[in-house]
Amino acid sequence: MELGIRATILVLVWVVLNSGLVDSQRPAVVNVGAVFTFESVIGRAARPAIEAALADVNKDTKVLNGTKLNLMMEDANCSVFFGSVVALRMIERQVVAIIGPQSSGIAHMISEVANGLQVPLISYAATDPTLSALQFPYFVRTTLSDSYQMAALADLVEFYEWKEVIVIFTDNDHGRNGVAALEDQLNQRMIKIASKKRLRARFTDNDVMDVLNNTKLLGPRVYIVHSYQDPDLRIFKAAQKLQMMTTNFVWLATDWLATTLDSFTPAQRSALSFLQGVVGLRQHTPESNQKNAFMSRWKEMQRKGLVTTELNSYALQAYDTVWLLAYAIDRFINEADNFTFSARDRLVDEDKSHFQLGQLKVFNGGADLLKIILQMNFTGLSGQVRFKSGRKVLNRGYDVININDMSIRTVGFWANTSGFSLVPPEDRREESSYTRLNMELRSVTWPGGKTEKPRGWVIANNEKPLRIGVPNRTSFVDFVTEVTPNSHKIEGYCIDVFLEARKLVSYDVPYTFVPFGDGHSNPSYDDLVSKVAGNVFDAAVGDIAIVTNRTKIVDFSQPYVATGLVVVAPVRNLKANAWVFLKPFTWEMWCVTAASFLIIAVVIWLLEHRVNDDFRGPPKRQIVTMLMFSFSTLFKTNQETTRSPLGKMVMVVWLFLLMVVTASYTASLTSILTVQQLSSPITGIDSLVASNLPVGYQVGSFAYGYLSETLHVAPSRLKRLHNPEEYEAALRKGPSNGGVAAIVDELPYVELFLANRTDFGIIGQAFTRAGWGFAFQKDSPLAIDISTAILKLSESGELQEIHDRWFCKKGCPGEHQRKSEPNQLHLISFWGLYLLCGIVTLAALLIFMIKMIRQFAIYKHRELQNATPSDISTTTRCCEVAYNFFDFIDEKEEAIKKMFKECEHHQPQVVVMER
Repeated sequence: MELGIRATILVLVWVVLNSGLVDSQRPAVVNVGAVFTFESVIGRAARPAIEAALADVNKDTKVLNGTKLNLMMEDANCSVFFGSVVALRMIERQVVAIIGPQSSGIAHMISEVANGLQVPLISYAATDPTLSALQFPYFVRTTLSDSYQMAALADLVEFYEWKEVIVIFTDNDHGRNGVAALEDQLNQRMIKIASKKRLRARFTDNDVMDVLNNTKLLGPRVYIVHSYQDPDLRIFKAAQKLQMMTTNFVWLATDWLATTLDSFTPAQRSALSFLQGVVGLRQHTPESNQKNAFMSRWKEMQRKGLVTTELNSYALQAYDTVWLLAYAIDRFINEADNFTFSARDRLVDEDKSHFQLGQLKVFNGGADLLKIILQMNFTGLSGQVRFKSGRKVLNRGYDVININDMSIRTVGFWANTSGFSLVPPEDRREESSYTRLNMELRSVTWPGGKTEKPRGWVIANNEKPLRIGVPNRTSFVDFVTEVTPNSHKIEGYCIDVFLEARKLVSYDVPYTFVPFGDGHSNPSYDDLVSKVAGNVFDAAVGDIAIVTNRTKIVDFSQPYVATGLVVVAPVRNLKANAWVFLKPFTWEMWCVTAASFLIIAVVIWLLEHRVNDDFRGPPKRQIVTMLMFSFSTLFKTNQETTRSPLGKMVMVVWLFLLMVVTASYTASLTSILTVQQLSSPITGIDSLVASNLPVGYQVGSFAYGYLSETLHVAPSRLKRLHNPEEYEAALRKGPSNGGVAAIVDELPYVELFLANRTDFGIIGQAFTRAGWGFAFQKDSPLAIDISTAILKLSESGELQEIHDRWFCKKGCPGEHQRKSEPNQLHLISFWGLYLLCGIVTLAALLIFMIKMIRQFAIYKHRELQNATPSDISTTTRCCEVAYNFFDFIDEKEEAIKKMFKECEHHQPQVVVMER
């Protein structure tokens, strides 16, 4: 009995183990789907590449170890609807993964289904950047996202320093999302998309012509084309017809163009003359023996008629995608045994239609297979296939291509870690950051055949000239105004500056002046600047102050006038001043004059000390005499007279200098005591703000906003004034009679106002620093060129000549302000006289010293001849010689002559004794 039971148990165990072995056997076939458009630029190359990869995988016993891949391909027929339907039909067949979809639109549609049924989607061509791993966890791509491509394009635009572009794209998910990514990248680089031109998915030639004609009226000439729906290159053919493939234009294209051109046969490439100068991107695939072998195989397939197109980068990625899936399935079988599917109850319960939703089953191993796919790492035809964080395939970078002479040449490479370079990405080391200075590309041939970088924009043309708003002033019309109402003839100082600057711009700028204002009062300059920002005007020319709130909405040129707000008030005479006698000379003049008196005193003392008893005596007496003699020459009251010839020569020159300086001092002091001086109870802007007195301002000026908003002056204190006549009347009335205590306005207006009015003056200094410039729309390239032209006008002096031509016919404005206080006498006005006096004084002193040294040498020589041997010292110090020399000079001239006579008297006796 026990033996029977044991035998039965052993049989059951054997059956169980045997059934387990059967279940653990590798599946003979694994179903895999592929959804793409067969008859498309990408599809015509991808289909034979996928088939070749499938054959290689099934032929290689080392990959799946006997399991075969059963690939079911469906044609999406360039339709999101049909593509989504065939993808769902394929999922019904219990495929473990789907290669594709090729279209980003289909990927959006079926990714949600793939998430629910846990079927991985592996796309080699869907580049839409919005297909994120967070929203679609079962979507994986072996191609680069357009976010990388748009970064490369933005770098390209920045590399050539263009500031505005026009984008032409297909109006579908792929086109819109790609352009959105491009705009984000351009914004980071402070580059603007001037216009986005959409083309419907099935656009016609007329649609293209209309879009391009509309863009010709815009300023930018840099075009970026992003449209996979143009395999016949109709956009560029239309541009050639409209003469938009010429020197002034720049055409950039995303990798759709390179994909299309790479798919062309040699015969088709011979007719690419209309693409002259176009620059595009191509997904980079490193050179390798594996890739070269497949290209040779592709040529063989072409000769056999199996392939009708050339190889492109997407076909290489499609080939690698099949191998990626094969490696992942092999590992899945080894780790997870088998593929199982299960029905989802909710789908079965709701299956009341003809769609047979109940047949859609969940792939139980989908999550594990997805995890394995993301862990794969191998080298394929397109390079290394490996996924980084965020399920992004390793970025292989882009080739930068340029079409010239019907050939495609690579002018450089781009990688997101190093920017543009002449070295392929795989041969470069990664960098944390890069700048435009580190990037380089080979010479590019642009449309029109030139290699010089195109400017990339035109400011205007004769069909649409630049609309320039000018303030129609009614006061201070010398700056800018309309000559006669409705004539549109504008003239003034500001207009002349603009016209001269325009001549220095290297290109033609068609324009038309549009007066802004009603002609009855000065317009609001803030409103004028707002019109420029609002695209009503392309620019504004006039006396426009550059202030903070305006710079936020427009760009200004280099200032051509320095200005600032000043306070103008009535003035009165103030002649009483305790120190007025010091004003005729500058402090340098006073210092030099005082030093001259001391120098003359010392020199005259040296020259007269030996011959004039008036300059001898005790040291104190000599110092007093010396100083009194020098300073008394100023008043011609000196009692002492010079006796030496050298002293008389010095005095002649010194008295001549004193005569000139004294006469000039007297004239200047007289002028100071008789000319009106400016004064006012208001000492400056601080005292004006602190008071409660009314303040006038010019209508339209920014002074009102500055006073009320920055200085917080109550608006009730501010009074509108329209012209210089109202300025004068308000100031004369004063605050007690309905007038104003002072006026705050910009310096150029104030100088004109004071040009022929002496009863008013500027109080204090300018309390703001600003300038006048021309306003342009934000990022307008013309602002930079006009600024450069203004600097040239300033450096050449022509800017000042324009100013003098307008405002200096009867004396320049502001000159009376400088003349109201007579100029002080500067040293530079008398340096010639002081130089002459110094030379004569130095010469006299030099002659005197030479004479003294000669006499001292003769004296010492004779003294040594008359001395006995015992009196002669063997050593003589320099200090003793100096003391003896100064003692010698201190002696009177008569005493020296007497000593010489004594030496001559004793010399014969010495000679006799020696005999």
